Amino acid sequence: MDYNHFVFWIIFSVVISIMLFIDLYATEHRHGKMSFKKSIIWTGVWIMVALIFNLIIYMFFEDGHDMAVQFLSAYIVEKSLSVDNLFVFIMIFNVMQMPEENQPHILKWGILSAVVFRVIFILAGMALLHYFHPIIFVFGILLFYAAYKIAFTEDKPMDVENNRILKFMQKRFKLMPDYKGPLFFIKNNQGRFITPAFLTLVLIETSDIMFAVDSIPAVLAITNDTFIAITSNIFAILGLRALYFALAGIMDLFKFLKYGVALILAFVGAKMVLPDLLGPQFVISTQVSLLVILSVLTLSIIISLLSSKNKGIDN
Repeated sequence: MDYNHFVFWIIFSVVISIMLFIDLYATEHRHGKMSFKKSIIWTGVWIMVALIFNLIIYMFFEDGHDMAVQFLSAYIVEKSLSVDNLFVFIMIFNVMQMPEENQPHILKWGILSAVVFRVIFILAGMALLHYFHPIIFVFGILLFYAAYKIAFTEDKPMDVENNRILKFMQKRFKLMPDYKGPLFFIKNNQGRFITPAFLTLVLIETSDIMFAVDSIPAVLAITNDTFIAITSNIFAILGLRALYFALAGIMDLFKFLKYGVALILAFVGAKMVLPDLLGPQFVISTQVSLLVILSVLTLSIIISLLSSKNKGIDN
């Protein structure tokens, strides 16, 4: 690791630590559901911090212009996929009948755990690409399949009774089904029990790992720099708790967003495999990639809002 990267790792760690402390322990919304106004403010704060960090990369990082474009592209892709992931989070909370006041606590631990898994997956993906380059075609196929799945597969309600994960957990551990609080484990004179909140956390984590299978190849298609891949992912993920409460009541306004996300995944999949398949003349620059990603995302949001307005949805 060169000195430049080392300094930026320190800056990143300090910024994230301060932001996490403020968000999780020094604000009122840590006690329960975040209001829509506060969630919008905190979503904006997280995005602003990410953009300031990107500006620092641009100004002081070696080859700062290209690295900043890669960071922003990876950040936008991960943020877009995260919004799609929030649909699943909402469904899980509804199916598990989880009280709103417990949701921030579960989201906090779910998102912190997701950060750990993403770092592991990114490092593993980087190692695979370094030691076995043909794996790039597997990643490309995963991206094309994810694009197809998002665009053409309907979201089905979760079947709690037949969910394999829930069956496994309830078979291996004692459950206290009537407990409605935020604790994950309860201990009494009859032993130690898991709670519905813990089962909900397990479902949240499982869904996030499945989404990571889509998002990590997408990020690796944009950048081969470990620092850029990890920091862009973490910035995108850590703003999810606020974004969840901002979008929970207005998800129907963005029904065409998934098609934009699918198109972005297909594009980065093509960006990843075309140079190896057809030659270096098919290399897509980071600047063009960012322009395509921003254009597709913006267009899908505009179409969604116009469609909702035409159907009489009050924004």
